[in-house]
Amino acid sequence: MEYIFIIIGAIFVNNIVLAQFLGICPYMGVSAKVSTSVGMSGAVMFVMTLATIVTYLIYNFILIPLDITFLQTISYILVIASLVQMVEIILKKVSPALYQALGIFLPLMTTNCAILGVAILAVQNEYHLLQGVVFAISHAIGFGLAIILFAGIREQLDLVDVPKGMRGAPAALVVAGIMALAFMGFAGLV
Repeated sequence: MEYIFIIIGAIFVNNIVLAQFLGICPYMGVSAKVSTSVGMSGAVMFVMTLATIVTYLIYNFILIPLDITFLQTISYILVIASLVQMVEIILKKVSPALYQALGIFLPLMTTNCAILGVAILAVQNEYHLLQGVVFAISHAIGFGLAIILFAGIREQLDLVDVPKGMRGAPAALVVAGIMALAFMGFAGLV
């Protein structure tokens, strides 16, 4: 039952983008097309899950025993940067089109505060490794849900007659606000 609470809480109630406002840069920047949003979601899921596993191990088996937990943020950033480099190399070989579509946002995933935030929150919530992995995957699914829904709405906005002053970013910000309000409806769920 505990895992169900973690999953529902991470995806809907405490959505990393819409409730905690982490990862807004890729949310706004990569969400122009559903295809790029799906690719970014997959990359974020991979990096977020691996980063949570590796940072959990580093925190519990290196930082705590050596009493250097003050290096948590720096060590986590190094881990995330290394994982993003690995994803970038893999995407360049496997899917050059997706690599080009993600553009500058792929290297910027190194500083994606959603990935760092989930790794830190997993430690702060004192989750053991399996709970941390479920927590990370659930937050990545929540991130993917938010960005893919947002991309679908933005694609539809391109097909309708939007007033000139609301085209582009203003309409996107209004839609993002409405989505955040909609996700607030899940607040009493967990």
